Amino acid sequence: MPPEVSGSPANRPVAFVTGAAGGIGKAVVSRLRQRGVRVYATDVALAAIPCTESDFAAASLDVTDEAAVRAAVAACIQQFGRLDHVVHLAGKGGVGPLTEVQLAEWRELLAINLDSAFLMAKYTAAALTASRGTLTLMASTNALNGGSALSGPAYAVAKAGIINLTRYLAKEWAPHRIRVNCLAPGPIDTPMVGRFDAATRAKLIESVPLKRLGLAQEVAAAVDFLTSDGAGYMTGTVMNISGGVVLD
Repeated sequence: MPPEVSGSPANRPVAFVTGAAGGIGKAVVSRLRQRGVRVYATDVALAAIPCTESDFAAASLDVTDEAAVRAAVAACIQQFGRLDHVVHLAGKGGVGPLTEVQLAEWRELLAINLDSAFLMAKYTAAALTASRGTLTLMASTNALNGGSALSGPAYAVAKAGIINLTRYLAKEWAPHRIRVNCLAPGPIDTPMVGRFDAATRAKLIESVPLKRLGLAQEVAAAVDFLTSDGAGYMTGTVMNISGGVVLD
């Protein structure tokens, strides 16, 4: 795939990716780099990602730490001189039922899955205004169908918040020509699903009309599209990537 912008690397767009060490995160980083996008990859567990290329940088980041988010965004802009795409993938699943969830766990999951999106939006807004860029957030089919005890109530609630944050920002930022969209994946073959035992995993696959788990590369393809010129008239979109789990 040819670079999005030819010529000097300094002219190529820059993407800030959170959750870059996860299954989907790695696929997204790879896909964007194939397109010629320079990537600033962040994750709390980033040791597994090499950072030796001139068009790639990586840093450890706790997305719930306001000062750390602000500093990471500044470091990205200082290194690459611009910021065009923010792809916020960092998140964490929980477990139910609600009566067994402790308040501390509830607050932790809302912080990781929802507060972090607020922080990423807040501290990248100025740079995205300058570039007329894109913000892509990570929701879930749990936000569309109410979720289940497999990921718990806090996860479902936080991801529902992501959808309305997407819609809110799509309207608020439209005058600045910033496009804001989100992904709503169903069961994807990543460690988040891999934590389930074989019987639960089999039941989960059976619940999918296409009778398989989604692939991280398929989610990455959706990110690639939403951050491309081909999606230039799309904002406020919730992209359903669920194999038919949710029909909308």
